[in-house]
Amino acid sequence: MKQGWKRAAALVCLLALVLAGCSGLGESGGREKVRLMVWSPTEDQSKDSGMWLQTCCERFAELHPEWDITFVYGIADEPGAAGSVSQDPEASADVFMFANDTLTTMTDAKALSKFGGKYAEEIRRTNSETLLSSVVLDGEIYGVPFTSNTWYMYYDKSVFSEEDVKSLEAMLEKGVVSFPLTNSWYLPAFYFGNGCTLFGENGTEEAQGAQFGGEAGAEVTEYLIGLAQNPNFRIDADGSGIAGMRDGSISAMFTGSWDAAAIQEILGDNMGVAALPTFNLNGEEKQMYSYLGSKAIGVNTSSDYMVQAVELALYLGSAEAQLLHFELRNVIPCSTDLLENEEIMSNPVVMAQNDTAARTSVLQPIVSQMGNCWTPVENMGKGIRNGSVTLDNAAEQTEAMNDAMNSDGIS
Repeated sequence: MKQGWKRAAALVCLLALVLAGCSGLGESGGREKVRLMVWSPTEDQSKDSGMWLQTCCERFAELHPEWDITFVYGIADEPGAAGSVSQDPEASADVFMFANDTLTTMTDAKALSKFGGKYAEEIRRTNSETLLSSVVLDGEIYGVPFTSNTWYMYYDKSVFSEEDVKSLEAMLEKGVVSFPLTNSWYLPAFYFGNGCTLFGENGTEEAQGAQFGGEAGAEVTEYLIGLAQNPNFRIDADGSGIAGMRDGSISAMFTGSWDAAAIQEILGDNMGVAALPTFNLNGEEKQMYSYLGSKAIGVNTSSDYMVQAVELALYLGSAEAQLLHFELRNVIPCSTDLLENEEIMSNPVVMAQNDTAARTSVLQPIVSQMGNCWTPVENMGKGIRNGSVTLDNAAEQTEAMNDAMNSDGIS
């Protein structure tokens, strides 16, 4: 009798263990097993750059001992990630980085997750309104910004004073200034300065189209023709701006954080960085405005681990991760939680980028018709450079540019 009781008890225990094992599938010691595929540019995973992504993911795992996380890393740069995610979401990463101007590519494919609830509140709390707008579509937040994407001005402090760099005309009287006149990401700065718009005041009203024509647009074209003829002005193309800074023939140029290290090496303590200057149009000071976008962390709608993916995205875009990104790769942070950080705020490039984002930039439109605007503006810059756009035909050429920006092709 006792032996039978023992055998029965043993069977009960064995059954309990089996059932416990079945109910614990996907867990390890009470921890839920999670597999997250994460994509980023090569530089974020390189040993030479401090392995930013792996370091952040390991820290994230330490913060969440309730999850037994396996990370799978893949390579995709911010502009290119959208293509892969939108074409095959199920084969793509759970979490990835993207350029905000590719947002609609993914939302059209229903491949990019919205951030709601406490996550949306955190994103709103730690980003400026302008930067937040770069990842918002129809009132929904689709990414966690980790850096702004814009351009501003670098200059030689031995040539220009802080007062000089507030005005392009003042600079042209003292030294040689280089500008990418044939680059359609830069040239609109002057048209925006005279009140021209793209897709409404906020860049979101596609039906409003491009408004770069009329008297306002023609005035800018005429100004640019004169600017290109100024002996102290150079058109920056194919690296000529950096080359001129290096040989001393150019004292100021317009670019972004990606050229900061090279310019620092050239100018040393004489490197100055500032938001955009004004330009004098028919006797009135007009402010130049650069395009502003962002790079952000996104979450795939096909993720099997949505909670963990969203939490990781928030962490990769957090102040802690942004600070490490800056220290390892000089990626300029945008989190408002870092506005009091002495290391960040004492950096002139960070200060100039943030000042530009806040004061001398416009949000780059993410509507689909924006794709029609790049080539006509580039052609305008090239026409001014080669002399085919003149004061005699400036109004006509400006209207032709504007018409092309509002069409599905260039005729």
